[in-house]
Amino acid sequence: MVHPSAHADDPHYVHRTGWLRAAVLGANDGIVSVSSLILGVAAATPEPGAILVAGVAGLVAGAMSMAAGEFISVSSQRDSEQADIRREKEALVETPEQELAELAAIYRERGLSAETARLVARELSAHDALTAHVRDELGLSEHLAARPLQAAFASGVTFSAAAAIPLLAAWLAPVGAIIEVVLLVSIVTLAILGALGAQAGGAPLLRATLRVVGWGVFAMAVTAAIGWLFGVSV
Repeated sequence: MVHPSAHADDPHYVHRTGWLRAAVLGANDGIVSVSSLILGVAAATPEPGAILVAGVAGLVAGAMSMAAGEFISVSSQRDSEQADIRREKEALVETPEQELAELAAIYRERGLSAETARLVARELSAHDALTAHVRDELGLSEHLAARPLQAAFASGVTFSAAAAIPLLAAWLAPVGAIIEVVLLVSIVTLAILGALGAQAGGAPLLRATLRVVGWGVFAMAVTAAIGWLFGVSV
């Protein structure tokens, strides 16, 4: 069912949160983890072959890990949601008046008078009691429902696409400038990711971009430092 909007030219962004969170997480992790791995290995050894092998391995393993991790974690979330919905369904059959009073209490807490809250609770319960309790008591909605496959696909695909950028930069960079080129490309890519994520989610552009770039650079710097401290030139 399509609901009319008072501001169709300025839509809400909440319906994007499921896939957007997984996509931004996957892309950010792809850039940061593979860049960090490449920088760490490059700081330890200048051998291009070892650097590229490490980068490819990081891309493949990371994409599989991200997709599997998203699927498992979001599936657990969905299982919890479904368990709560089943309990609500049983309670509506066993103690309907108690559930009605509970729903009315929720509306009173939101600012309605006791009489109006009771009336709203009765009318919504008569229309679809389970949906009313799922939405207003559990805080679940169609837009925010857990979707494991969507999250796994978004995370895995964006991780692979983003991780391929620093890997390609390492492959094309001159042998003596791999660290500098990968670092520069990664920072630019993180800035673009932050800006795109902010635009897709309706967030402040500068703050989101600085957050993504800042944490990404920190992670890469730590990994490169470890590679430099413990690496052995060959």
